[in-house]
Parts: sequence; C-alpha cells; structure tokens
Amino acid sequence: MEKIKEILKRDSRYKMEAYIFVLDAVSYSQKLLYREKHISGKELLSAIRKLGFRLYGKFTKEVFNSWGIHSTLDFGYIVFNLVDVGLLGKQPSDSLDDFRDVFDFEAGFSDYEIKVNG
Repeated sequence: MEKIKEILKRDSRYKMEAYIFVLDAVSYSQKLLYREKHISGKELLSAIRKLGFRLYGKFTKEVFNSWGIHSTLDFGYIVFNLVDVGLLGKQPSDSLDDFRDVFDFEAGFSDYEIKVNG
C-alpha cells in the first residue's frame, strides 16, 4: 500500500483502487493462463475485462472511468507506474505501446451481456 501511495504522490491521474485492481488482475491472469511469470499487455487486458465483468458487471466501464481509466493505454500507465516502484516486473521488450488501442474502450465494456451470457 505504501508503494502505491508513493505513486499517487507523483501521478494523481488514477485512484488507489485502480492500482489494486490491476495487481489483482495480474494474479487473475496468471491463474487463467496457468503461468506464474510474465504475461503480455494483451493477456493482461483480456484478464482485466474478464475480472471487471465478474466484479462489476454492466457497470465495469463506469467503475473504471471513476478511477480515471478511459482507455486501454491508461492500464499501461498504471502497469508501468507499478513497475517503477517494484510491484511488478517487466521484460526488456515490454512497452506502453503494448497497451495502446488494444480494443475500443467504449465497445469493449458495453457488451456485458455477450461476455456473460455468450
């Protein structure tokens, strides 16, 4: 928690809940993929969508927006802030571009019924 507070002091774009959720999503993704090590930006974003729908249902996008998240790139900034304080690791090939426009944020969280029932 202290390391996240450190991030919030220098970057106030996202709320504490966003950082906690991303850390939870990393663990969730590793469980889904049966992997304890590195996951890609796209794999993490897929887990973020699934976990978001699981926890917040049709309100996922609104919850993310309330935390300051409005695009897939915002998740990348959160991940790299977590890397900067040592809460996550990265590979030399990892970049913010791995999170840029991975899916349309509006459409990606508006198809709740399809994701849950499809």
